[in-house]
Amino acid sequence: MGEILAIINQKGGCGKTTTAVNLAASLAHLNKGVLVVDMDPQANATTSFGIDKLDLETTIYSAISGQVNVKKAIISTNVPNLFILPSNISLSGIEVELGKIPNHHLVLKKLLEEVKDIFDYIIIDVPPSLGIITINALVASDEVIIPIQAEYYSLEGVADLMNTIKLVEKRLNSPTPIKGFVLTLYDSRTLLGREVYNELKKYFHKKEYIFKSIIPRNIRLAEAPSFGKPCILYDQDSRGSKSYLKLAKEFLELDK
Repeated sequence: MGEILAIINQKGGCGKTTTAVNLAASLAHLNKGVLVVDMDPQANATTSFGIDKLDLETTIYSAISGQVNVKKAIISTNVPNLFILPSNISLSGIEVELGKIPNHHLVLKKLLEEVKDIFDYIIIDVPPSLGIITINALVASDEVIIPIQAEYYSLEGVADLMNTIKLVEKRLNSPTPIKGFVLTLYDSRTLLGREVYNELKKYFHKKEYIFKSIIPRNIRLAEAPSFGKPCILYDQDSRGSKSYLKLAKEFLELDK
């Protein structure tokens, strides 16, 4: 039975999709079967694998709306062992549609239960919001990973996210443990980056796990999506690739 993880943060620009794509690719590189579920209408995770979102006949929306079986919507990527439930702009209206369905918070959970035993890991890329899609992702997930950009505004937003997770647990009786926090876009040369990391450890190390693997600011990580590749395919020797591979190994150690 596979493990379902949501990569979540309501703040944009924190490296959420970058983490979803590159952690998934690194796990696949380590011979794990991985499915990425792109739940963002912007479809950045989809295009990060060189998939033309405008040319897709079936997407996660097709599966959620019942047009196709979820297995029919899954496609392979340019990374061995890695598959994706792609997205495009058609997903943008799903919150209105789901809002009309009883128990709409269970839709994604039921969908992924059909494929959970096929993969070692299912990684959900969640949009930067706290709406119905995010709630669906939380309910569907076994655990969540929270990327945090190395700046103070990111720390402030974590409180809102933690409250949302607690509300989902309480009102929907759906506990979603936090697997850990990942510090992203880190620049060790700046005092700010070091201060944010220290603050993160100060406030969360007693209750929540903080990954020792830190994701640096890296030009190769920024360039890779424009070439339709995760960084491990674009430049395996870059600091960005090595950091996500280190994160994947640390992640697997936690699962032992």
